[in-house]
Parts: sequence; structure tokens; C-alpha cells
Amino acid sequence: MSDAQDAPQIYLITPSEFDLSSYPDQLAACLDKVDVACVRLALGTKDEARISKAADALREVTHARDVALVIDSHILMVERLGLDGVHLPDGARSVKKVRKELGNDAIIGSFCANSRHDGMTAGELGADYVSFGPVGVTPLGDGRQAELELFEWWSMMIEVPVVAEGALDDTLIRALTPHTDFFGIGDEIWGADDPVSALVGLRDAMAA
Repeated sequence: MSDAQDAPQIYLITPSEFDLSSYPDQLAACLDKVDVACVRLALGTKDEARISKAADALREVTHARDVALVIDSHILMVERLGLDGVHLPDGARSVKKVRKELGNDAIIGSFCANSRHDGMTAGELGADYVSFGPVGVTPLGDGRQAELELFEWWSMMIEVPVVAEGALDDTLIRALTPHTDFFGIGDEIWGADDPVSALVGLRDAMAA
């Protein structure tokens, strides 16, 4: 359950495409500057070789800093690539099956858009965290948003950790800080001229 006295942790989400010659160093700079609980490898490609190379490069960066690395969607690659778990994009539908396949030690997260029902079901079936979003306005997706009320209710009623992600800004972070366990931060910083400074700014908004 969220505790308003404890600041949420940061959960970094990689860009859907990045340059392997430069991004691992960029990620390392962020991890060295700001405490991060977990990184999600979220490449948009379905090229297995490309995903494997990226996972190998990021695993070196994250594990050297005791930061967990999970992969978006690709369940069968978790053990083969030495990753810590998987982020499932389909709500509660595959949580039970994946938990059985990966075992109790793997991190299994479930993206549930703005559905309380999916979130509760995912938690009951063994998800380690539930992610709701987008919390901000974005032209991407189907127009649904995860409103502040959802996080307020979740933090009071549900013990499964919750992630707020999608189109975050300083104002949303300040409003959500008492009600979420993690902020999933990705495009908000990677598109900036200085991702490290952008991340520091969002972190500081939690304490504002």
C-alpha cells in the first residue's frame, strides 16, 4: 500500500528505439545521478537479435548498479537473457500463466490502462505491480486516461504496488506523489536535450 510519507520510486522506461552506441551511457548517467528502482526495456522492434543485443547492453548497466531490468512483453526472453522479469501489456489476462512459467522470483508487472477490475485481478493472480496510464493527455492510444481518483482509491484499498505512467509532468507528479508507489518515466526525459537534468527535475517535483 502507498504511504504518503514515503516518496515514490522511479521506474525508468526505455525509448521504443535507441542507438546502442550511445543509449547505455545515457542510461548509466541517469542511474548514477538519481535512485532508480527498475528499468523496463521497451523496444518497439520484433527483431530478436536487436532485442538481445539491447538487453545484454542494458543488463550490464543496470545490474552493475543493483537495478532490476524487466522486458516489455517478451516472456520467453526473460530467462535466456538473464533479466529480472517481464512487463505484461494485456492487463490480467496472462499473469497466472506467466507466473507459473517464470516462477516466484521473477518480477511480473501488469499494465491495466485505467481498469480497476483488471488491476485487482492482476494482483490477485500474482502480479508484483500494476501499472495504470496514461495519466496525462496524449494523442496516443485510445483516449482513456488513468485519473487521480483511481490512484487515490488504489492507495487506500489495495496493497499491490502501483505505477503511474504516461505523459507525466511536474503538476501530475506533485498530485500523484501521495498516492502511487512508482512513477514510470520514459519519453518525458529521453526527448529532452539533457535527460539527466530532466529526470532530476521530475524527481524534485515529488518533494515540491
